[in-house]
Amino acid sequence: MPGDNIEFQLIAGFGNPGAEYAGTRHNAGFWFIDELAHQLGATFNNDKRFFAAVASAQVNGRKLLLVKPMNYMNNSGQGLCAVARFFKIVPEKVLVAYDELDLPPGHVRLKKGGGHGGHNGMRDAIAKCGADFWRLRIGIGHPGHKSAVSGYVLKRASKDHQRLIDEAIELALREAMTIIDGDINVATKTLHSHKPESPADS
Repeated sequence: MPGDNIEFQLIAGFGNPGAEYAGTRHNAGFWFIDELAHQLGATFNNDKRFFAAVASAQVNGRKLLLVKPMNYMNNSGQGLCAVARFFKIVPEKVLVAYDELDLPPGHVRLKKGGGHGGHNGMRDAIAKCGADFWRLRIGIGHPGHKSAVSGYVLKRASKDHQRLIDEAIELALREAMTIIDGDINVATKTLHSHKPESPADS
Protein backbone atom coordinates (compact mmCIF):
# COMPACT_ATOMS: atom_id res chain seq x y z
CA MET A 1 0.00 0.00 0.00
CA PRO A 2 1.48 3.43 -0.88
CA GLY A 3 2.54 5.33 2.21
CA ASP A 4 3.32 2.24 4.29
CA ASN A 5 5.97 2.90 6.97
CA ILE A 6 5.24 6.61 7.24
CA GLU A 7 6.58 8.00 10.53
CA PHE A 8 4.02 10.60 11.50
CA GLN A 9 5.36 13.82 13.00
CA LEU A 10 2.06 15.59 13.70
CA ILE A 11 -1.34 14.29 14.70
CA ALA A 12 -4.25 16.72 14.98
CA GLY A 13 -7.79 16.38 16.23
CA PHE A 14 -10.52 18.70 14.99
CA GLY A 15 -13.33 20.10 17.12
CA ASN A 16 -14.77 23.24 18.67
CA PRO A 17 -13.34 24.77 21.86
CA GLY A 18 -15.59 25.59 24.80
CA ALA A 19 -17.67 23.64 27.30
CA GLU A 20 -20.86 24.05 25.25
CA TYR A 21 -19.35 21.99 22.42
CA ALA A 22 -17.34 19.46 24.43
CA GLY A 23 -19.88 16.63 24.26
CA THR A 24 -21.12 17.20 20.70
CA ARG A 25 -20.54 14.90 17.72
CA HIS A 26 -18.37 17.49 15.94
CA ASN A 27 -15.76 17.08 18.68
CA ALA A 28 -14.94 13.43 18.01
CA GLY A 29 -11.51 14.49 16.77
CA PHE A 30 -10.87 16.31 20.06
CA TRP A 31 -11.97 13.21 21.99
CA PHE A 32 -9.43 11.10 20.14
CA ILE A 33 -6.50 13.54 20.44
CA ASP A 34 -7.17 14.21 24.14
CA GLU A 35 -7.05 10.49 24.90
CA LEU A 36 -3.95 10.03 22.74
CA ALA A 37 -2.19 12.82 24.65
CA HIS A 38 -3.15 11.12 27.92
CA GLN A 39 -1.88 7.79 26.60
CA LEU A 40 1.46 9.37 25.67
CA GLY A 41 1.78 11.42 28.87
CA ALA A 42 1.66 14.70 26.93
CA THR A 43 0.03 17.96 28.08
CA PHE A 44 -1.63 20.53 25.82
CA ASN A 45 -0.69 24.19 26.11
CA ASN A 46 -2.42 26.98 24.21
CA ASP A 47 -0.05 28.73 21.83
CA LYS A 48 -1.42 31.97 20.41
CA ARG A 49 1.16 31.93 17.62
CA PHE A 50 -0.55 28.89 16.17
CA PHE A 51 -4.20 29.46 17.12
CA ALA A 52 -3.94 25.99 18.64
CA ALA A 53 -3.25 23.91 21.71
CA VAL A 54 -0.04 21.95 21.18
CA ALA A 55 1.50 19.01 23.03
CA SER A 56 4.82 17.30 22.43
CA ALA A 57 5.63 13.65 23.06
CA GLN A 58 8.65 11.45 22.56
CA VAL A 59 7.81 8.25 20.70
CA ASN A 60 10.59 5.75 20.06
CA GLY A 61 13.18 8.48 20.41
CA ARG A 62 11.55 10.97 18.06
CA LYS A 63 9.32 13.98 18.54
CA LEU A 64 5.60 13.80 17.85
CA LEU A 65 3.42 16.92 17.96
CA LEU A 66 -0.24 16.72 18.95
CA VAL A 67 -2.42 19.63 17.83
CA LYS A 68 -5.91 20.91 18.62
CA PRO A 69 -6.80 23.94 16.48
CA MET A 70 -8.65 26.34 18.80
CA ASN A 71 -10.07 28.80 16.27
CA TYR A 72 -13.34 26.85 15.87
CA MET A 73 -14.04 24.11 13.37
CA ASN A 74 -14.53 26.25 10.26
CA ASN A 75 -11.03 27.70 10.70
CA SER A 76 -9.28 24.48 11.76
CA GLY A 77 -6.81 24.71 8.89
CA GLN A 78 -5.29 27.89 10.31
CA GLY A 79 -3.93 26.21 13.43
CA LEU A 80 -3.02 22.96 11.71
CA CYS A 81 -1.04 24.66 8.95
CA ALA A 82 0.62 27.18 11.26
CA VAL A 83 2.13 24.38 13.35
CA ALA A 84 3.08 22.22 10.35
CA ARG A 85 4.80 25.10 8.56
CA PHE A 86 6.64 26.36 11.64
CA PHE A 87 8.10 22.91 12.30
CA LYS A 88 8.58 22.18 8.57
CA ILE A 89 6.39 19.07 8.62
CA VAL A 90 5.25 17.90 5.19
CA PRO A 91 1.56 16.98 4.73
CA GLU A 92 2.41 13.31 4.13
CA LYS A 93 3.56 13.08 7.78
CA VAL A 94 0.41 14.68 9.17
CA LEU A 95 -2.66 12.77 10.41
CA VAL A 96 -5.96 14.52 11.18
CA ALA A 97 -8.71 12.88 13.25
CA TYR A 98 -12.25 14.16 12.72
CA ASP A 99 -15.94 13.25 12.77
CA GLU A 100 -17.22 11.63 9.58
CA LEU A 101 -20.90 11.87 8.60
CA ASP A 102 -20.52 9.29 5.84
CA LEU A 103 -19.52 6.51 8.25
CA PRO A 104 -21.96 4.94 10.75
CA PRO A 105 -21.15 5.23 14.46
CA GLY A 106 -18.64 2.57 15.45
CA HIS A 107 -16.69 2.70 12.21
CA VAL A 108 -13.26 4.29 11.87
CA ARG A 109 -11.17 4.52 8.70
CA LEU A 110 -7.66 5.55 7.67
CA LYS A 111 -7.03 7.17 4.31
CA LYS A 112 -4.65 9.55 2.61
CA GLY A 113 -5.81 12.56 0.64
CA GLY A 114 -9.21 13.07 -0.94
CA GLY A 115 -11.90 15.72 -0.66
CA HIS A 116 -13.56 17.34 2.33
CA GLY A 117 -16.87 15.47 2.05
CA GLY A 118 -18.77 18.55 3.20
CA HIS A 119 -16.83 18.75 6.48
CA ASN A 120 -16.05 22.42 7.11
CA GLY A 121 -12.94 21.76 9.16
CA MET A 122 -11.53 19.56 6.42
CA ARG A 123 -12.60 22.07 3.79
CA ASP A 124 -10.52 24.74 5.54
CA ALA A 125 -7.56 22.43 6.11
CA ILE A 126 -7.45 21.41 2.44
CA ALA A 127 -7.75 25.04 1.32
CA LYS A 128 -4.89 26.15 3.57
CA CYS A 129 -2.61 23.07 3.66
CA GLY A 130 -3.40 21.06 0.53
CA ALA A 131 -5.04 17.63 0.50
CA ASP A 132 -2.09 15.26 0.89
CA PHE A 133 -2.34 14.64 4.63
CA TRP A 134 -3.70 11.47 6.20
CA ARG A 135 -7.14 11.24 7.79
CA LEU A 136 -8.55 9.23 10.67
CA ARG A 137 -12.28 9.32 9.97
CA ILE A 138 -14.43 8.64 13.05
CA GLY A 139 -17.97 7.69 12.08
CA ILE A 140 -20.83 9.64 13.65
CA GLY A 141 -23.60 8.74 11.18
CA HIS A 142 -25.73 11.03 9.03
CA PRO A 143 -29.06 12.65 10.01
CA GLY A 144 -30.54 11.73 6.63
CA HIS A 145 -30.75 15.12 4.93
CA LYS A 146 -28.09 17.76 4.38
CA SER A 147 -30.34 20.48 5.81
CA ALA A 148 -30.16 18.72 9.20
CA VAL A 149 -26.38 18.31 9.28
CA SER A 150 -25.50 21.55 11.10
CA GLY A 151 -27.81 20.86 14.01
CA TYR A 152 -26.85 17.19 14.09
CA VAL A 153 -23.10 17.63 14.45
CA LEU A 154 -23.52 20.29 17.14
CA LYS A 155 -25.68 18.04 19.32
CA ARG A 156 -24.80 15.15 21.56
CA ALA A 157 -25.14 11.64 20.18
CA SER A 158 -27.74 9.26 21.55
CA LYS A 159 -26.58 6.83 24.23
CA ASP A 160 -26.15 3.93 21.82
CA HIS A 161 -24.43 6.04 19.18
CA GLN A 162 -22.08 7.51 21.77
CA ARG A 163 -21.14 4.06 22.98
CA LEU A 164 -20.27 3.02 19.43
CA ILE A 165 -18.29 6.20 18.76
CA ASP A 166 -16.36 5.67 22.00
CA GLU A 167 -15.62 2.07 21.02
CA ALA A 168 -14.30 3.20 17.64
CA ILE A 169 -12.05 5.77 19.29
CA GLU A 170 -10.81 3.14 21.74
CA LEU A 171 -10.00 0.86 18.80
CA ALA A 172 -8.06 3.66 17.11
CA LEU A 173 -6.19 4.34 20.35
CA ARG A 174 -5.21 0.67 20.62
CA GLU A 175 -3.76 0.99 17.13
CA ALA A 176 -2.18 4.38 17.86
CA MET A 177 1.41 3.19 18.12
CA THR A 178 1.03 1.14 14.95
CA ILE A 179 -0.32 4.24 13.20
CA ILE A 180 2.35 6.55 14.61
CA ASP A 181 5.10 4.19 13.52
CA GLY A 182 3.56 4.19 10.06
CA ASP A 183 2.60 0.54 9.74
CA ILE A 184 -0.37 1.65 7.65
CA ASN A 185 -1.18 -1.75 6.18
CA VAL A 186 -1.44 -3.34 9.63
CA ALA A 187 -3.46 -0.50 11.17
CA THR A 188 -5.79 -0.24 8.19
CA LYS A 189 -6.52 -3.96 8.22
CA THR A 190 -7.42 -3.87 11.92
CA LEU A 191 -9.52 -0.70 11.78
CA HIS A 192 -11.34 -1.51 8.55
CA SER A 193 -12.18 -5.10 9.54
CA HIS A 194 -13.89 -4.00 12.77
CA LYS A 195 -17.61 -4.84 12.65
CA PRO A 196 -19.57 -2.82 15.23
CA GLU A 197 -23.07 -3.87 16.18
CA SER A 198 -26.02 -1.89 14.88
CA PRO A 199 -27.22 0.79 17.31
CA ALA A 200 -30.64 0.44 18.88
CA ASP A 201 -31.46 4.14 18.54
CA SER A 202 -30.41 7.17 16.55
